[in-house]
Amino acid sequence: MRSRHVLLATLVAALWGFNFVPIHLALDDISPLLMASLRFVLAAVPAVFFVRRPPVPVRWLILVGLPLGVGQFGLLFIGMDMGMPAGLASVVLQVQAIFTALFARLLLRERLSARQVAGMGVAFGGVTLLGAAQSEGGSPVGAFLVCLLAAASWGLANIAMRKMNQVATGPVEPLGFMVWVSLVPPLPLLALSLVFEGPGAVPDAARELSLAGLGSMVYIAYISTLFGFGVWGWLMRRYEASTVAMYSLLVPPFGLVSAGLLLGEHVDAVRLTAAALIIAGVAAGSVRPRSRPGVAPAPPAPEPEPVETR
Repeated sequence: MRSRHVLLATLVAALWGFNFVPIHLALDDISPLLMASLRFVLAAVPAVFFVRRPPVPVRWLILVGLPLGVGQFGLLFIGMDMGMPAGLASVVLQVQAIFTALFARLLLRERLSARQVAGMGVAFGGVTLLGAAQSEGGSPVGAFLVCLLAAASWGLANIAMRKMNQVATGPVEPLGFMVWVSLVPPLPLLALSLVFEGPGAVPDAARELSLAGLGSMVYIAYISTLFGFGVWGWLMRRYEASTVAMYSLLVPPFGLVSAGLLLGEHVDAVRLTAAALIIAGVAAGSVRPRSRPGVAPAPPAPEPEPVETR
């Protein structure tokens, strides 16, 4: 990659890592399910009137949008609202790569390479260590498990995206896809908010929304989602997906640092070790070894589809 494009990829990773701070701030003013619904409304409108709809049947937008919006983001916001620290949430969400590989094996019968299996083992060790640390430290284990379910939902969304790309009648532009798929989650999330958070959630949010909360929602919808995913998709079209995707591993470090500096979150040695194991496991399972000159490369193991998740 050219140096300026490396800087662009690093900038997007930094924006996505920092994104967990605005999420934390917005949750002080808005209930999690309602906040997730508003996030997708802002991402879709008015952009949907200016970008072309992806060349796929509507049912595929729904099949991707439900696990992505209702599952991943709904559960992530609930987990953080329950007390999952913003920095650690940015780490746990990266386990989506492991879930994607597992779901691809179970649902699509795709084989797992030895490198992927080894990476899963390392990442699983990190997840286990982090869960134990949360339990022993008095932190809400339920919040950790909900964030883990959010990562699993992201994995399901990746599988749906992979199948969607196979039936598409033309190239799927990443930014246009993100805008149109954002039309799917708002109504289900709003319905869940009315059931579990009560009809008072909307007037409460309107009454309690602060300038920091409003700015956070603007950042989440427009900077992190539309700008970040637009740039990421542009880089994906210029370079190999595996080359660009590796920069997403910078998201957890940026998330941990920004949460530590701005929210005062402290990560002890055990949690830091667990985070390092998770990131290392995901990296080991994602990196594809280079083939030697003159030797035909083996068929590559399938990689998870890139989905904006911050």
